[in-house]
Amino acid sequence: MKKADIGLIGLAVMGENLVMNMESKGFTVAVYNRTTSKVTNFVEGRAKGKNIIGTYSLEELVASLAKPRKVMMMVKAGAPVDEFIDKLIPLLDEGDIIIDGGNSHFPDTMRRTQYVESKGLLYIGTGVSGGEEGALNGPSMMPGGSPAAWQHVKPIFQAICAKVEDGSPCCDWVGENGAGHFVKMVHNGIEYGDMQLICEAYQLMRDYVGLSDDEMHDVFAEWNKGELDSYLIEITRDILAYKDTDGEPIVEKILDTAGQKGTGKWTGIAALDEGVPLTLIGEAVFARCLSAMKEERVVAAEKLGGETRKIAPTESRENFIDAIRQALLASKIISYAQGYTLMRSAAKTYGWNLNYGGIALMWRGGCIIRSVFLGKIKDAYDANPELTNLLLDPYFNEKIKSLVPAWRKVVAAAVEAGIPTPAFSAALSYFDGYRCGRLPANLLQAQRDYFGAHTYERVDAPRGEFFHTNWTGHGGDTSATIYTA
Repeated sequence: MKKADIGLIGLAVMGENLVMNMESKGFTVAVYNRTTSKVTNFVEGRAKGKNIIGTYSLEELVASLAKPRKVMMMVKAGAPVDEFIDKLIPLLDEGDIIIDGGNSHFPDTMRRTQYVESKGLLYIGTGVSGGEEGALNGPSMMPGGSPAAWQHVKPIFQAICAKVEDGSPCCDWVGENGAGHFVKMVHNGIEYGDMQLICEAYQLMRDYVGLSDDEMHDVFAEWNKGELDSYLIEITRDILAYKDTDGEPIVEKILDTAGQKGTGKWTGIAALDEGVPLTLIGEAVFARCLSAMKEERVVAAEKLGGETRKIAPTESRENFIDAIRQALLASKIISYAQGYTLMRSAAKTYGWNLNYGGIALMWRGGCIIRSVFLGKIKDAYDANPELTNLLLDPYFNEKIKSLVPAWRKVVAAAVEAGIPTPAFSAALSYFDGYRCGRLPANLLQAQRDYFGAHTYERVDAPRGEFFHTNWTGHGGDTSATIYTA
């Protein structure tokens, strides 16, 4: 009997679809699921007549694989991954490869890579983006872990992943240990930001401009033909046109409480750990938290007044709608600039050699944030791999400066109308802060030195030389130890 090219554990929707994808590209796949009835249902159903081998124990799964054995787990992040690793290790031989394709937290992947390598095996933690459709037809994949494992899985991963126009695969080696899952985490954080920005544009058009869902459908359809062309704009267009059984837009019947699985929160925590101002994505996460307080918000709307004013009749609707488009594009640039800054910082912290243009290429197809816009990011980092901030690239520098007047107009109108735009506003504040040569942090340092003797640097002294002032006359000359939290 022919040995399988790869084994897969976990036959939920993502796992099943990845198996079908692999088989359609010419690979033989062995499958296993803890609830073995799923194996039977799969091999006798969707997988019938295909090069897919059903197995009913981990021993049987491992025995069916060609060497070096490659076992991919598509199971829930957390303890289940560790449990399967511990069960697989005794069954595998030196040089065999364990792959985690779930949404694992990158520190877990770093720990697991070290542990699995200590047992003589190889480990890959790979982000897989694109949902069930992507898993079946071509996802974006972001593998990291044991570099020696890449040559063995590269033919499979690059065959099943999405491709861009020139045929380039949306999958390449990201880096050591947790690099792949870190990049996937940042992808998800940017996804949070993109979705929140689109929702703010929708609320402005609905509550301020007074557009119907059909009119907004037309707006998003038009936007999807230009610089904002992307998967998320495309699905927003389709959602706004979708009618319930009574002919009314179904989106307006959906309760306004957003869920989340934690990857956006992880991105925010990583940014705090790195000291990187990831303000837009942070606000996107908090906006979901605020949305979950539905009952409390309904009470607050009654007590605090929740009315917003419609756009003045004298103001051109078309002009303001285009201003919203520009604000959305400008804020999106900020979101990616912040995300890339976080990846650069983490690469230094963890010793990863990340290919930033390559990451943009991986995100160009298959994944949730896929868009035309990412091609420009790839160009920016191909031209200057050491680019410190996307806003300093010539294209993005000129582009965002051209968008500023419309961006300010929209944020100001939202503030005046009482419509929350946390992501638009956070993006604009970051832009203004980043281009400000002198921030008020001098006063902040004086305050810290006054109450805690935390010292400060001076504009008329070299960087790295610290001073303390006896502000009250009875505080003494002793200063606190200098450290960065």
